[in-house]
Amino acid sequence: MKDLATGTSHAKIILIGEHGVVYGQPAIALPISTIQMQAIIHRRDAAQTVKSRYFNGDFKMMSANLGGIQTLIRTLLARFGAPEQGFDIHITSDIPSERGMGSSAAAAVAVTRAFYDFFDRPLSHQELLATANVAESYTHGQPSGLDVATASAKSPVWFVKGRENFPIPVKLPGYLVIADTGIKSQTKVAVATVRNLLMVEGATIQARIDDLGRLTRQTRTALEDGDMGALATALNGAQDDLRSMGVSHPALEQLLAVARQNGALAAKLTGSGQGGCLIALAPEASIANQLSQKLAAAGATATWVEPLLCDD
Repeated sequence: MKDLATGTSHAKIILIGEHGVVYGQPAIALPISTIQMQAIIHRRDAAQTVKSRYFNGDFKMMSANLGGIQTLIRTLLARFGAPEQGFDIHITSDIPSERGMGSSAAAAVAVTRAFYDFFDRPLSHQELLATANVAESYTHGQPSGLDVATASAKSPVWFVKGRENFPIPVKLPGYLVIADTGIKSQTKVAVATVRNLLMVEGATIQARIDDLGRLTRQTRTALEDGDMGALATALNGAQDDLRSMGVSHPALEQLLAVARQNGALAAKLTGSGQGGCLIALAPEASIANQLSQKLAAAGATATWVEPLLCDD
Protein backbone atom coordinates (compact mmCIF):
# COMPACT_ATOMS: atom_id res chain seq x y z
CA MET A 1 0.00 0.00 0.00
CA LYS A 2 1.25 3.47 -0.89
CA ASP A 3 1.33 6.63 1.22
CA LEU A 4 0.32 8.72 -1.81
CA ALA A 5 -1.68 7.60 -4.86
CA THR A 6 -3.29 9.31 -7.84
CA GLY A 7 -5.87 8.63 -10.53
CA THR A 8 -6.85 10.82 -13.47
CA SER A 9 -9.58 11.00 -16.11
CA HIS A 10 -11.09 13.53 -18.48
CA ALA A 11 -14.32 14.95 -19.86
CA LYS A 12 -16.25 13.71 -22.86
CA ILE A 13 -18.65 15.18 -25.38
CA ILE A 14 -21.00 13.59 -27.87
CA LEU A 15 -19.68 14.50 -31.31
CA ILE A 16 -22.82 13.28 -33.08
CA GLY A 17 -25.73 10.90 -32.52
CA GLU A 18 -27.25 12.23 -29.30
CA HIS A 19 -30.97 11.41 -29.05
CA GLY A 20 -30.72 9.03 -32.00
CA VAL A 21 -28.79 6.68 -29.73
CA VAL A 22 -31.89 6.30 -27.52
CA TYR A 23 -33.66 4.71 -30.51
CA GLY A 24 -30.93 2.27 -31.52
CA GLN A 25 -28.91 4.57 -33.80
CA PRO A 26 -25.12 4.90 -33.37
CA ALA A 27 -23.38 7.78 -31.61
CA ILE A 28 -19.77 8.95 -31.51
CA ALA A 29 -18.31 10.27 -28.26
CA LEU A 30 -15.06 12.17 -28.01
CA PRO A 31 -12.67 12.18 -25.05
CA ILE A 32 -11.70 15.74 -24.10
CA SER A 33 -8.22 15.38 -22.68
CA THR A 34 -7.81 19.11 -21.98
CA ILE A 35 -10.59 19.06 -19.34
CA GLN A 36 -9.26 16.95 -16.48
CA MET A 37 -10.31 15.31 -13.23
CA GLN A 38 -7.89 14.02 -10.61
CA ALA A 39 -8.21 11.98 -7.41
CA ILE A 40 -5.32 12.05 -4.91
CA ILE A 41 -5.26 9.68 -1.92
CA HIS A 42 -3.12 10.18 1.20
CA ARG A 43 -2.82 7.24 3.58
CA ARG A 44 -4.23 7.81 7.08
CA ASP A 45 -4.20 5.62 10.20
CA ALA A 46 -7.92 5.56 10.87
CA ALA A 47 -9.96 8.49 9.51
CA GLN A 48 -11.69 8.08 6.14
CA THR A 49 -12.25 11.52 4.62
CA VAL A 50 -13.35 12.89 1.26
CA LYS A 51 -12.76 16.37 -0.11
CA SER A 52 -14.43 17.48 -3.36
CA ARG A 53 -16.37 20.31 -4.99
CA TYR A 54 -19.60 19.13 -3.33
CA PHE A 55 -18.54 17.51 -0.08
CA ASN A 56 -15.82 17.85 2.52
CA GLY A 57 -15.85 15.49 5.51
CA ASP A 58 -16.27 11.94 6.80
CA PHE A 59 -16.62 9.32 4.04
CA LYS A 60 -19.53 7.64 5.87
CA MET A 61 -21.45 10.95 5.97
CA MET A 62 -21.31 11.70 2.23
CA SER A 63 -24.40 13.46 0.86
CA ALA A 64 -27.00 11.55 -1.17
CA ASN A 65 -25.97 13.15 -4.49
CA LEU A 66 -22.53 11.56 -4.02
CA GLY A 67 -23.93 8.13 -3.21
CA GLY A 68 -22.43 6.70 -6.40
CA ILE A 69 -18.86 7.61 -5.39
CA GLN A 70 -19.50 6.48 -1.80
CA THR A 71 -20.76 3.10 -3.05
CA LEU A 72 -17.75 2.81 -5.38
CA ILE A 73 -15.23 3.52 -2.59
CA ARG A 74 -16.97 1.04 -0.28
CA THR A 75 -16.84 -1.59 -3.07
CA LEU A 76 -13.13 -0.95 -3.66
CA LEU A 77 -12.20 -1.14 0.04
CA ALA A 78 -14.09 -4.44 0.34
CA ARG A 79 -12.42 -5.76 -2.82
CA PHE A 80 -9.00 -5.13 -1.31
CA GLY A 81 -10.02 -6.60 2.08
CA ALA A 82 -9.54 -3.28 3.89
CA PRO A 83 -12.97 -1.81 4.73
CA GLU A 84 -11.56 0.22 7.67
CA GLN A 85 -8.34 1.40 6.00
CA GLY A 86 -7.76 5.09 6.69
CA PHE A 87 -7.51 7.46 3.72
CA ASP A 88 -7.96 11.06 2.69
CA ILE A 89 -9.10 11.41 -0.94
CA HIS A 90 -9.15 14.80 -2.64
CA ILE A 91 -11.08 14.98 -5.94
CA THR A 92 -10.44 18.03 -8.11
CA SER A 93 -12.23 18.72 -11.38
CA ASP A 94 -12.25 21.16 -14.29
CA ILE A 95 -15.36 19.46 -15.71
CA PRO A 96 -18.61 21.42 -15.30
CA SER A 97 -21.51 19.32 -14.02
CA GLU A 98 -24.86 18.89 -15.79
CA ARG A 99 -23.43 19.94 -19.15
CA GLY A 100 -23.34 16.52 -20.80
CA MET A 101 -19.57 16.26 -20.31
CA GLY A 102 -19.56 13.09 -18.22
CA SER A 103 -18.43 14.55 -14.89
CA SER A 104 -19.85 11.71 -12.75
CA ALA A 105 -18.25 9.03 -14.95
CA ALA A 106 -14.92 10.90 -14.93
CA ALA A 107 -15.02 10.98 -11.12
CA ALA A 108 -15.68 7.23 -11.02
CA VAL A 109 -12.75 6.51 -13.37
CA ALA A 110 -10.34 8.76 -11.44
CA VAL A 111 -11.36 7.31 -8.05
CA THR A 112 -11.05 3.72 -9.33
CA ARG A 113 -7.58 4.36 -10.75
CA ALA A 114 -6.51 6.13 -7.53
CA PHE A 115 -7.57 3.24 -5.25
CA TYR A 116 -5.91 0.62 -7.46
CA ASP A 117 -2.74 2.74 -7.28
CA PHE A 118 -3.19 3.16 -3.49
CA PHE A 119 -3.35 -0.61 -2.97
CA ASP A 120 -0.64 -1.09 -5.63
CA ARG A 121 -2.73 -3.46 -7.77
CA PRO A 122 -2.76 -3.80 -11.58
CA LEU A 123 -5.91 -2.56 -13.31
CA SER A 124 -7.02 -3.86 -16.71
CA HIS A 125 -9.16 -1.70 -18.97
CA GLN A 126 -12.14 -4.06 -18.69
CA GLU A 127 -11.89 -4.09 -14.89
CA LEU A 128 -11.73 -0.29 -14.90
CA LEU A 129 -14.93 -0.04 -16.96
CA ALA A 130 -16.81 -2.58 -14.84
CA THR A 131 -15.71 -0.99 -11.55
CA ALA A 132 -16.39 2.63 -12.52
CA ASN A 133 -19.87 1.60 -13.69
CA VAL A 134 -20.66 0.64 -10.07
CA ALA A 135 -20.92 4.37 -9.36
CA GLU A 136 -22.71 5.13 -12.63
CA SER A 137 -25.32 2.43 -11.97
CA TYR A 138 -26.06 4.00 -8.59
CA THR A 139 -26.28 7.50 -10.07
CA HIS A 140 -28.10 6.80 -13.35
CA GLY A 141 -29.93 3.50 -12.83
CA GLN A 142 -29.02 1.75 -16.08
CA PRO A 143 -26.11 3.66 -17.62
CA SER A 144 -25.22 3.00 -21.25
CA GLY A 145 -21.54 2.71 -20.33
CA LEU A 146 -20.63 5.34 -22.92
CA ASP A 147 -19.50 7.99 -20.41
CA VAL A 148 -17.16 5.66 -18.51
CA ALA A 149 -15.76 4.22 -21.75
CA THR A 150 -15.00 7.71 -23.09
CA ALA A 151 -13.70 9.10 -19.78
CA SER A 152 -10.96 6.47 -19.96
CA ALA A 153 -10.40 6.48 -23.75
CA LYS A 154 -7.78 8.17 -25.93
CA SER A 155 -9.69 8.24 -29.21
CA PRO A 156 -13.34 8.67 -30.28
CA VAL A 157 -15.73 5.90 -29.24
CA TRP A 158 -18.33 4.35 -31.58
CA PHE A 159 -21.37 3.41 -29.56
CA VAL A 160 -24.62 1.56 -30.20
CA LYS A 161 -26.85 0.85 -27.19
CA GLY A 162 -26.66 -2.77 -26.09
CA ARG A 163 -23.58 -3.55 -28.18
CA GLU A 164 -19.86 -3.38 -27.50
CA ASN A 165 -18.38 0.07 -28.11
CA PHE A 166 -15.00 0.44 -29.78
CA PRO A 167 -12.50 3.18 -30.68
CA ILE A 168 -12.43 4.76 -34.14
CA PRO A 169 -9.25 6.02 -35.82
CA VAL A 170 -8.99 9.71 -36.69
CA LYS A 171 -6.99 11.12 -39.61
CA LEU A 172 -8.35 14.66 -39.43
CA PRO A 173 -6.18 17.52 -38.12
CA GLY A 174 -9.06 19.84 -37.20
CA TYR A 175 -10.09 21.44 -33.92
CA LEU A 176 -13.26 21.53 -31.86
CA VAL A 177 -14.25 24.56 -29.85
CA ILE A 178 -16.58 23.72 -26.97
CA ALA A 179 -18.70 26.56 -25.57
CA ASP A 180 -20.86 26.41 -22.45
CA THR A 181 -24.17 28.31 -22.58
CA GLY A 182 -24.20 28.38 -18.78
CA ILE A 183 -27.62 26.71 -18.82
CA LYS A 184 -27.92 23.28 -17.20
CA SER A 185 -29.05 20.60 -19.62
CA GLN A 186 -31.72 18.28 -18.23
CA THR A 187 -31.38 14.96 -20.01
CA LYS A 188 -34.67 13.47 -18.81
CA VAL A 189 -36.67 16.52 -19.97
CA ALA A 190 -34.97 16.60 -23.38
CA VAL A 191 -35.45 12.84 -23.93
CA ALA A 192 -39.13 13.23 -22.99
CA THR A 193 -39.48 16.11 -25.49
CA VAL A 194 -38.32 13.86 -28.33
CA ARG A 195 -40.44 10.92 -27.16
CA ASN A 196 -43.57 13.12 -27.02
CA LEU A 197 -42.89 14.61 -30.47
CA LEU A 198 -42.38 11.10 -31.84
CA MET A 199 -45.80 10.10 -30.50
CA VAL A 200 -47.49 13.19 -32.00
CA GLU A 201 -45.65 13.58 -35.32
CA GLY A 202 -44.59 9.96 -35.86
CA ALA A 203 -43.00 9.54 -39.28
CA THR A 204 -41.58 13.10 -39.41
CA ILE A 205 -39.56 12.68 -36.22
CA GLN A 206 -38.65 9.06 -37.03
CA ALA A 207 -37.16 10.33 -40.30
CA ARG A 208 -35.00 12.77 -38.30
CA ILE A 209 -33.85 9.97 -35.98
CA ASP A 210 -32.96 7.80 -38.99
CA ASP A 211 -31.11 10.74 -40.55
CA LEU A 212 -29.03 11.19 -37.37
CA GLY A 213 -27.95 7.56 -37.76
CA ARG A 214 -26.99 8.15 -41.41
CA LEU A 215 -25.02 11.30 -40.49
CA THR A 216 -23.24 9.51 -37.64
CA ARG A 217 -22.06 6.81 -40.06
CA GLN A 218 -20.96 9.59 -42.46
CA THR A 219 -19.01 11.20 -39.60
CA ARG A 220 -17.18 7.97 -38.84
CA THR A 221 -16.10 7.64 -42.47
CA ALA A 222 -15.06 11.31 -42.58
CA LEU A 223 -12.88 10.91 -39.44
CA GLU A 224 -11.27 7.75 -40.83
CA ASP A 225 -10.69 9.27 -44.29
CA GLY A 226 -9.65 12.76 -43.13
CA ASP A 227 -12.52 14.41 -45.01
CA MET A 228 -13.17 17.79 -43.33
CA GLY A 229 -15.94 18.79 -45.76
CA ALA A 230 -17.94 15.61 -45.16
CA LEU A 231 -17.53 15.99 -41.39
CA ALA A 232 -18.78 19.59 -41.50
CA THR A 233 -21.80 18.61 -43.62
CA ALA A 234 -22.69 15.81 -41.19
CA LEU A 235 -22.40 17.98 -38.06
CA ASN A 236 -24.48 20.81 -39.55
CA GLY A 237 -27.08 18.31 -40.74
CA ALA A 238 -27.27 16.80 -37.26
CA GLN A 239 -28.00 20.23 -35.78
CA ASP A 240 -30.88 20.67 -38.26
CA ASP A 241 -32.28 17.30 -37.13
CA LEU A 242 -31.88 18.10 -33.43
CA ARG A 243 -33.53 21.50 -33.86
CA SER A 244 -36.52 19.82 -35.51
CA MET A 245 -36.65 17.37 -32.60
CA GLY A 246 -37.19 20.24 -30.16
CA VAL A 247 -33.92 20.04 -28.23
CA SER A 248 -32.15 23.25 -29.26
CA HIS A 249 -32.41 26.47 -27.22
CA PRO A 250 -32.23 30.25 -27.98
CA ALA A 251 -28.87 30.50 -26.15
CA LEU A 252 -27.50 27.65 -28.27
CA GLU A 253 -28.83 29.18 -31.48
CA GLN A 254 -27.22 32.53 -30.66
CA LEU A 255 -23.81 30.93 -30.12
CA LEU A 256 -24.27 28.75 -33.24
CA ALA A 257 -24.80 31.89 -35.33
CA VAL A 258 -21.70 33.55 -33.84
CA ALA A 259 -19.62 30.44 -34.52
CA ARG A 260 -20.69 30.18 -38.16
CA GLN A 261 -20.09 33.90 -38.72
CA ASN A 262 -16.53 33.61 -37.39
CA GLY A 263 -14.96 30.78 -39.34
CA ALA A 264 -16.59 27.62 -37.97
CA LEU A 265 -17.11 25.01 -40.69
CA ALA A 266 -19.89 23.47 -38.59
CA ALA A 267 -21.58 23.99 -35.24
CA LYS A 268 -24.10 21.96 -33.27
CA LEU A 269 -25.32 21.30 -29.77
CA THR A 270 -23.70 18.44 -27.88
CA GLY A 271 -25.43 16.20 -25.36
CA SER A 272 -29.09 16.35 -24.46
CA GLY A 273 -29.53 19.99 -25.52
CA GLN A 274 -32.08 22.56 -24.29
CA GLY A 275 -29.00 24.28 -22.83
CA GLY A 276 -25.62 22.78 -22.08
CA CYS A 277 -22.80 23.09 -24.59
CA LEU A 278 -22.19 23.62 -28.26
CA ILE A 279 -19.30 22.39 -30.39
CA ALA A 280 -17.84 24.23 -33.39
CA LEU A 281 -15.49 22.72 -35.98
CA ALA A 282 -12.44 24.78 -37.00
CA PRO A 283 -9.88 23.79 -39.67
CA GLU A 284 -6.85 25.14 -37.79
CA ALA A 285 -5.71 26.27 -34.33
CA SER A 286 -5.67 30.02 -35.06
CA ILE A 287 -9.32 29.98 -36.19
CA ALA A 288 -10.26 27.79 -33.21
CA ASN A 289 -8.66 30.24 -30.76
CA GLN A 290 -10.37 33.19 -32.46
CA LEU A 291 -13.70 31.33 -32.31
CA SER A 292 -13.17 30.65 -28.62
CA GLN A 293 -12.71 34.37 -27.93
CA LYS A 294 -15.72 35.38 -30.05
CA LEU A 295 -17.99 32.83 -28.32
CA ALA A 296 -16.87 34.03 -24.89
CA ALA A 297 -17.59 37.62 -25.91
CA ALA A 298 -21.05 36.51 -27.12
CA GLY A 299 -21.96 35.10 -23.71
CA ALA A 300 -20.44 31.62 -23.40
CA THR A 301 -19.58 31.10 -19.72
CA ALA A 302 -16.57 28.90 -20.59
CA THR A 303 -14.82 27.73 -23.76
CA TRP A 304 -12.27 25.03 -24.52
CA VAL A 305 -10.26 24.12 -27.63
CA GLU A 306 -9.57 20.43 -28.34
CA PRO A 307 -7.62 18.97 -31.30
CA LEU A 308 -9.35 16.11 -33.13
CA LEU A 309 -6.03 14.30 -33.46
CA CYS A 310 -4.48 13.10 -30.20
CA ASP A 311 -0.72 12.85 -29.78
CA ASP A 312 -0.59 9.08 -29.79
